[in-house]
Amino acid sequence: MSPDAFITLVPLATVAAWTPGPNNALVASSGATFGLRRTWPHVLGIGLGFPLMIFLVGFFFGGLFQTYPILREGLRWIGAAILLWLAWKIATSGGTSSAGGTPRPFTFWEAAAFQWINPKGWAFAVALTSQFVSPDAPLLSALAVSSVFLIVGLGSATTWAVLGQAITRWVNTEHRLRWFNMAMGAIIAGCVVLLFLD
Repeated sequence: MSPDAFITLVPLATVAAWTPGPNNALVASSGATFGLRRTWPHVLGIGLGFPLMIFLVGFFFGGLFQTYPILREGLRWIGAAILLWLAWKIATSGGTSSAGGTPRPFTFWEAAAFQWINPKGWAFAVALTSQFVSPDAPLLSALAVSSVFLIVGLGSATTWAVLGQAITRWVNTEHRLRWFNMAMGAIIAGCVVLLFLD
């Protein structure tokens, strides 16, 4: 990757990782509801899962999605439906839930797997890898792009979780926590709408 391409990639990756979106809203809600220590696996799942997705999309799947756009579109719609369901669960039950209905934070594997159905993640993965992964050196350029996201993503997810935990001083009553989680659910639902308007 050329120095000019790298200089362009870093701010784009920073904006992608730090702007409000499903990952950041989920991890902030988890930080507020469960604290940073219990949210840490969620943070690592995002911080490691998204760069892995970037690498795999850039190195293996980019051409497949360009040849068969219906695959990418199908994943986009499935991801949107799951995000809307998560937004509803967060807004109405105080956090993400286990199958039994008891609120709990995401596990590492759930957060990493979530990257594959996150429409914002797909939008950035496809757009950035198509711009920055070179057909002449797909392995090295995919590694470079995913490495930038590893550093930026871990910093972003950690910060959003810390901010969520800091909010617990304000959301120290059930009423305030309910309003906070409703706001986080609304942000996630709004992100889905915005992604489909693009």
